Amino acid sequence: MSLRGKVAAVTGATRGAGRAIAVELGAAGATVFVGGRSTRGSKSPIGRDETIEETAELVDAAGGRGIAVRCDFTAARDVDAFRARIESEGDGRLDVLVDDVWGGEADTEFIPFWEQDLERQLGMWRNSVQAHLVALHRLIPLVIARPGGLVVEVTDGDSDEHYSGMLAYDSVKVAIRRFGVVLARDVAKYGTTSVAVTPGFLRSEQMLEHFGVTEENWRDAIPRSPHYAMSETPRYVGRGIAALAADPERDRFTGRALASWTLMREYGFTDVDGSRPDWGRWNEEVVKPELDPTAVDVARYR
Repeated sequence: MSLRGKVAAVTGATRGAGRAIAVELGAAGATVFVGGRSTRGSKSPIGRDETIEETAELVDAAGGRGIAVRCDFTAARDVDAFRARIESEGDGRLDVLVDDVWGGEADTEFIPFWEQDLERQLGMWRNSVQAHLVALHRLIPLVIARPGGLVVEVTDGDSDEHYSGMLAYDSVKVAIRRFGVVLARDVAKYGTTSVAVTPGFLRSEQMLEHFGVTEENWRDAIPRSPHYAMSETPRYVGRGIAALAADPERDRFTGRALASWTLMREYGFTDVDGSRPDWGRWNEEVVKPELDPTAVDVARYR
């Protein structure tokens, strides 16, 4: 699974899935342009400490080459500068574009939509849907310039069947998933593959903090949220995307909405602890039938 000599760009790579995807692409040997708003000189708009410089250093440590580029992906001027860096330092090529920018963490409200703050919900749209569109508009030309490119739209969920319970959030993720699916029709004649990819129950930095645990003792949160037993690290979906990027026959997936678990079934990789959490199967066999998760043998699904 080698991406040696390949150039990748990951939007929203400051933390969570974006950071992990960048690291796993680097572990496969790629040069990875790491884009995001949070730098050591400019703190995260939501007050977090992770930075794109740290992500680039993790890419280096994994065996790739990380290049941190400060970018607000809602702003075309910023993305033009991001593209210029790829053109100048990536030999003008872009083999893999992973569009993971999100920026809606602070705006997600777990109350009925009509009771939510409208400006916050519109801000979520700008920070996610608008950012994805701007990134695609400016960066797709680099991907399709040569055959064999890959575009990945990172979303939440692999079908429209599930409703998250939050109208604005749900519509954002559906839109982004749709981008990955329909874009396949536009880029097919250029030999480019386009997909949408979702992680499962993600143990991101923020989710660990939400439950008051760390990666070392994350299982302590299971009594509070039994389905957390099926959670996965961000590296899991990162390994799936890296495997997809290295697959010379990946075009068979173009136009599909994939997931960490479907990629795992295809490529056989593991999470960092050696397990293979299958949230898709868990959802079908435990969540939907409303079984008591504490009475289920979790090992069968990991």
